Amino acid sequence: MFDTKINTKSKSTTRDLVRIAVLGAISFLLMKIKFPIAFVAPPFMTVDISDVPALVAGFAMGPGFGVLVQFLKNLLDLPTTMTAGVGNLSNFIVGSTFVIVSSLIYRKDKGMKNALIGLVVGVLAMSALAMASNYFVVFPLYAKVMIPMETLIGMGQAIFPAIDSLGKMMILSVLPFNLIKGTINALVTLIIYKRVRKLL
Repeated sequence: MFDTKINTKSKSTTRDLVRIAVLGAISFLLMKIKFPIAFVAPPFMTVDISDVPALVAGFAMGPGFGVLVQFLKNLLDLPTTMTAGVGNLSNFIVGSTFVIVSSLIYRKDKGMKNALIGLVVGVLAMSALAMASNYFVVFPLYAKVMIPMETLIGMGQAIFPAIDSLGKMMILSVLPFNLIKGTINALVTLIIYKRVRKLL
């Protein structure tokens, strides 16, 4: 009996690792298909749907698995990044928040209504955290290793003349950008989740 339990647990762990690996690889590939939102944010801020596999993992398997998919995605992308890892740090922080909040709410009652509520709250949470993390950590780091802060603010000002400080950059550019990006990922997740849930 003891050996059977160990064997069952081992098989379950192996399946989970395979799922994380597959979803992480898909997320990494989706990360490469990206586009800017020129009317909202500077060109170095791009939209992709790489949060979708992590959200699917969070919904189907639990928040921790979704975070692992986010981690693997950014780990795979790290050798190819042109942002000295700053972009990956931001992506992991914001994406993990999105997954944790959305999947925790969904797990309370696994229905379409709760999925929608979870995703909406998740988008709001990730957008709020994105402003804080970008203001205190990501933009200052980016300014040190890539582009001077004055140039970054100038890129935002080219879109919105009212942007004359990092704070205004967060409110007028970073916030709407993440709301749009989060909404796109949420909609795609809602569309495909029921179709792929049984595979997980």
